[in-house]
Amino acid sequence: MSETEFAMSLKDGDFNADEKVTQPHWYERYLQPCVAELLGTALFVFIGCVSVIENGESTGRLQPAFAHGLALGLTIAILGGISGGHFNPAVSLGAWLIGGLNIVLVLPYWVSQLTGGMLGAALAKAMTTETRFSNSTGAAFTSITSDAQIPSAIGGEIVMTFFLVLAVCMGAINQQTKSPLAPFCIGFTVTVDILAGGDVSGACMNPARAFGPAVVANYWDYQWVYWVGPMIAGLLVGAVIRLLLGDRKIRLFLK
Repeated sequence: MSETEFAMSLKDGDFNADEKVTQPHWYERYLQPCVAELLGTALFVFIGCVSVIENGESTGRLQPAFAHGLALGLTIAILGGISGGHFNPAVSLGAWLIGGLNIVLVLPYWVSQLTGGMLGAALAKAMTTETRFSNSTGAAFTSITSDAQIPSAIGGEIVMTFFLVLAVCMGAINQQTKSPLAPFCIGFTVTVDILAGGDVSGACMNPARAFGPAVVANYWDYQWVYWVGPMIAGLLVGAVIRLLLGDRKIRLFLK
């Protein structure tokens, strides 16, 4: 077909509108993902906080572990197609480092996630009794009670968050290993991390999950641990995938 015939065919409508390549609307590219991150983080933190507040010591770490894991998996399955389903600043950092997130969206994602964390924690406070909320310190992280615990807590947060961010990046972004089961693999990663390391640091793995309850309950002891550990893990995952585990598009060397 000549260029003239091709142009005439387009003019005459030989191609369906659905087949024409169009750029996404600016709302879908920039604002809608942030809305999804805010809502998803709020729902995740809400379920996580309520599970801790209502659990007390009746089932130990079992109830919070499954509540956090299932809530995260379901939320990613529902909203992941819009924003990638990060709901965690450390995950967004790792995703950006391997090319899975536009740098323009990194800061808006973080703001949305932290805002969602506060909203979820506030909703948890609103629906639970004052006594249970106070007894659990609003589901804020209280596992660290002395400076002697800091090295093991930071180490635990780095390793557990590394596992989580690796599950996200390899299961949902890296082409070689992407899986339709990624949402639930990621959720179960949170579950096993809490079951394994809940007594070490509380198994936060998410600065937004730590920040929201800290604001609502006004509990800031050792809050920085839950930022430093997860963000270091996000950096490490980005480096490992870029250097060793990524597909040809992501990997920097030996392509």
